[in-house]
Amino acid sequence: MNREGTNMMRFDRMEERYLPQVLEIYNHYVVHTTVSFHTLPLTMDEIRANVLPANPLYCTYVCEEDGVIIGYGLLTQHKNKQAYNTTAEVTIYLAPEHLGKRIGAEMVALLESQAREREFHVLVATVCTENERSIRMFERLGYERAALFKEVGHKFGRWLDIASYQKILR
Repeated sequence: MNREGTNMMRFDRMEERYLPQVLEIYNHYVVHTTVSFHTLPLTMDEIRANVLPANPLYCTYVCEEDGVIIGYGLLTQHKNKQAYNTTAEVTIYLAPEHLGKRIGAEMVALLESQAREREFHVLVATVCTENERSIRMFERLGYERAALFKEVGHKFGRWLDIASYQKILR
């Protein structure tokens, strides 16, 4: 796909070879932001466990532009109880220099398509309330705030709230 007339962007299923770039993107958010509630950078084994799901019901895609991984998105298990098997969690991480280019929205659209193929009924996105950019994106894409949890995280010396947004797939 041609973006802005010059760069070629494509989505691909997550593979082992993408792990170093995905780890770099994720650890940026761990070290510098409240987007992730991890407080210590992940290792290669930890990111592998997070983005290469053992259960084929879930998936991860990377976004590649001109041979460089610029982001990734996941459909993961919402809760480990059978009644939740029709609900998945949707998560997007983009390299910071690629924010604001609507790539996240394209990634969510891909993940929603995958969720429908896998017969999920609901998608949930859980976002730190300081992450206004993600909140605006999910709201623009039809996700509704379903829950607010106050002071459930503590990072950088302050208490953090999270909000859960959901979209019922039709």
